[in-house]
Amino acid sequence: MTEQRLEVKDALAEISAHERECAVRYENIERRLESGSKRFDRIEHLIYGIYVLVLGSVLIPILISMG
Repeated sequence: MTEQRLEVKDALAEISAHERECAVRYENIERRLESGSKRFDRIEHLIYGIYVLVLGSVLIPILISMG
């Protein structure tokens, strides 16, 4: 009976350790996702700037030739 109690205690200790490790792992994943989100926001703004540049380089000559 005491062997079984030790096995249960050992199993609970392993589960508890596993939960702690998973909590740390998920915290790191959240941190990496957040930093990736910030990078994607920056890239998105750069793409919008390129849209403006391309449209401006197409529309400005057209507007100049009309005037």
